[in-house]
Parts: sequence; C-alpha cells; structure tokens
Amino acid sequence: MEVVGLGLLFTLYLTIRYFLMDHDTLADKDRKRFRTGIELVDNRRIDEAYSLFDEAVRQHPKSAIAYAYRGKCQLIQENYYSAIYDLTQAINLDNTLADCYLDRGIAYYKTDEFQQAFREFDKAVWHFRDEKPDAYRWRALARIQFRQLPQAENDLRRAVSLGDENSFNLLRQPPFTRPVYQRE
Repeated sequence: MEVVGLGLLFTLYLTIRYFLMDHDTLADKDRKRFRTGIELVDNRRIDEAYSLFDEAVRQHPKSAIAYAYRGKCQLIQENYYSAIYDLTQAINLDNTLADCYLDRGIAYYKTDEFQQAFREFDKAVWHFRDEKPDAYRWRALARIQFRQLPQAENDLRRAVSLGDENSFNLLRQPPFTRPVYQRE
C-alpha cells in the first residue's frame, strides 16, 4: 500500500514538474530576445541589424543566435572571413543551427574554398532534413566545382522537387542536358 501511495505521489510530482518547467531552448529564448534584429535582417536593413547584433555579442557572449545573425549580416555585406568567424562561434555554442552551416558554406564558397564549402553544405542538407532547397542547390554548385556532375544534377533535381526555381534554371543550362519536369 505504501509503494502504491509513493508511486502516485511520485507520478503527481513528475506531472506537476513537467508542466511548470520551461521547455524553450536557449536558441528559442534568444530568438525572442533578438526578435527586433532578426526582423531587421529579414527586411534587409543590414547596417542597423549588424549594429544591434554586434552589441548583442558584447552583452551576451554565449549567445549562438547573436553570433549567427552577426555572421549573416557579415555574409550579406560580403565580409566573408568575418562571417566565417562569427558562424563558427555560433556553431561552437550551438551545433544544431542549420542556417549557420548553410551560411558558413556560402562564405567558404565565395572565398573559393570549395572543399570546406561542400562539407558545410552537406551538413546543412542533413540538418534541414529536406525542408530547405537552398542547401541542395549550394551543395550542387560545390559539386560542379569538383566535376561531380551526376551528383550535382541529383541535388538540383531534389531542390526542384522542393520548389526551388533557381535550381530549375541551373538544370536548363550546360552541362546538364536532360529535360526537367516540374510538378504543378
């Protein structure tokens, strides 16, 4: 009888604790905290966003989101090496941020470091789990640099199936010759 009573109390305790716990991750909390800056990036007001995230990195040096968005701002401003630094810091703090892998891959690609770029795009494809066609398109562009044309074509076709028009246009150009069909 005591065991049943203790079991019920323990179950009640776990239930109450579950509902009172905060289930947001650090990244979710930081997204809420830096919502203003994220909106600035989305609206392409990069100078203002960079200033905000630069200050955020100073005030919150353990924030992966602050580093990630400062890196995104650097990437848009074509400061590729600074973007690589910031995105690396973000990944070191939180290695589940898929956008960081994609952005860091783009920065490596723009600095002609295609092997590094391919690795980052490969990680981005894995982290996005077929949700973002950009990762496939960029990985295909890196594969083209290595003359891995069949694999690049497969990546572009996968991106087209996810709705990426840029990949569709790339498939219509040489070195790709097979016709491309889109589902409507």
